[in-house]
Amino acid sequence: MKDAAILYPVFALAAWTLLVLMRLAVTRFRSELTPFDFAIGESERVPMKARLANRNYQNLLELPVLFYVVCLLLYVGDAASGTAVWLAWAYVVLRMLHSLVHLTYNNVMHRFAFFALSNFCLLALWIAAAMSLGLAS
Repeated sequence: MKDAAILYPVFALAAWTLLVLMRLAVTRFRSELTPFDFAIGESERVPMKARLANRNYQNLLELPVLFYVVCLLLYVGDAASGTAVWLAWAYVVLRMLHSLVHLTYNNVMHRFAFFALSNFCLLALWIAAAMSLGLAS
């Protein structure tokens, strides 16, 4: 029987992404914007708080795709080790910290540190997956 432990971080990151989407919606609806302000992206009238929420939401839909894929590969291949699960949780926590910095005080260097660390976790997760699935020797 497959161990679902590798799927819990997947659900956690998906839930976090949906929370950021809700924040985006709230920040947009609280401002006095019109549909025209989004006709070709975001106009200058869109408040910075809404722009940051939108950018963070986009971040959560870009590179995390590789996270979702590797976790599903590990689950389907019944190859998720304890190390892989730990790396997956580390990735999720670091992405959440990245979002929190981005959406609050937005210090670029702090944000970058969390982003870079999360990418190292993602790389390590892919290496662990390749080894567990017998694709690397």
